[in-house]
Amino acid sequence: MRTRVSFPVAGVRCAGHLYLPAGSGPVPCVVLCHGFSGTMDRLFDHAERFAAEGFAALVFDYRGFGESDGEPRQVPDIPGQLADVRAAVAFVRGHERVDPDRVLLWGNSLGGAHAVTVAAGDPRIAAVVAQIPFNGFPKKVEGRSAGDTLRLLGAILWDALRGRLGLRPYYIPMVGRPGELAVTATPEADRHIETLTGGQQTSWRNSVAPRGLLQMMRYRPAEAAARLACPLLVCVAAEDRETPLETNRALAERAPRGELRVYPGTHFTFYTDPGFRDRVVADQIGFYRRASAAV
Repeated sequence: MRTRVSFPVAGVRCAGHLYLPAGSGPVPCVVLCHGFSGTMDRLFDHAERFAAEGFAALVFDYRGFGESDGEPRQVPDIPGQLADVRAAVAFVRGHERVDPDRVLLWGNSLGGAHAVTVAAGDPRIAAVVAQIPFNGFPKKVEGRSAGDTLRLLGAILWDALRGRLGLRPYYIPMVGRPGELAVTATPEADRHIETLTGGQQTSWRNSVAPRGLLQMMRYRPAEAAARLACPLLVCVAAEDRETPLETNRALAERAPRGELRVYPGTHFTFYTDPGFRDRVVADQIGFYRRASAAV
């Protein structure tokens, strides 16, 4: 059963969908956190899988994205998104079908960093899955020239200045081809965009205000991982250039109960290959089962 839900954060409505499994008793609940410019509709398949296995699952949009309220649009803000995740956790803990001591966090890319950070400050979280999580920028991005990097840095600083002046954000594409001005420039751009926009109705837009990348330069989820009281599963791709294996290995190693699983493929394989995604989610369900049983 899927129900449209909403919850307030600082007076602004966050929209979401709550999936409930069959039955009547309280169950563990997975709160799913999307990435830098993502929207919750890309996580419906994951939520359905979790619900089919007996978990409740909440997907939601951060303020300013997708179906949620908030202005300006498409502006990632780390403190604001962390507040959104905490509000989502509080919402499901108040639901009659959810066991408040078996709330599980799941995050993809930047959402993986958020899941780790929120759980580090909430000892009641039962477990965390961080999928291709952000844990600092790589020193060099393969395929991005020094000129491309300078152009992106210029866009970041210009957008940040416009934000300070109260002007409309300076938007750039989230995903572009190599050599284009975009947050992520990859040969897989066309396929990734098609995956995110094709086949079903979506609120995702290939447009984002890059000022949030300044905050990410100072964002250190590995420091939060060291404070985790619950188990952490980090799922990564061996050929990932955006969230490299070595940075994610450090995230798992810092966590007292961290576990790393490495899969063949790239950052975008998690989005573009349904069979691959099914295998990863099956591993995550097994991890959640073990963690929930231990509570």
